[in-house]
Amino acid sequence: MAKIAVDVVLLPSERVTNHAIEANKGLLKQNADRIILDKENCLPHISLVMGCIDERDITNIEKILQKIAEKYHPGQLSIPGINIGTNSLGEKVSSFEVKKTERLLSLHEEVMRRMTPYFSHDVTAEMVFYPPKAGESTLLWIKNYPEKSAFENFFPHITIGYGQVDGFSYTAEFTASKLALCHLGNHCTCRKVLAAAELE
Repeated sequence: MAKIAVDVVLLPSERVTNHAIEANKGLLKQNADRIILDKENCLPHISLVMGCIDERDITNIEKILQKIAEKYHPGQLSIPGINIGTNSLGEKVSSFEVKKTERLLSLHEEVMRRMTPYFSHDVTAEMVFYPPKAGESTLLWIKNYPEKSAFENFFPHITIGYGQVDGFSYTAEFTASKLALCHLGNHCTCRKVLAAAELE
């Protein structure tokens, strides 16, 4: 079986998903054909851990996610506003910042711990959902996730897209609908749900 690049994520409520897609449409006027969010092929999400797995481990990972979902519900989540960051190439990226609560951090830490036996970070472009081909910044993000984006560096957010959102502000209280394993695409997008556990 092939190795693929994946992301364990929280999928937000439909209301927040719709707002992320709407905000993304505004950014596409600045950066067409980069990140194009929708409800089927490029899902708004909150990343909990990224890495590479063997496809034959998907079934085992799904069982683990179901057990985690039963014990580590993230509870009420909130978006205090929009964050403008930069990637490794210095490009501006807009996202809905998600408040890092104790429950959300505990979920992230548990997913990190339980995925360790299955995850590696020796990513190559061929492991990423294609097309389009994965860029260097995507591969670096996946490769460096444990050191740069996990535990004390965990920054929960929902990526909107490239560029800076103008004339659009957003705050929200919401709950996540699912804990899911997704095949990663270029720009660390969630292109295909491989396994999921419902959050009550």
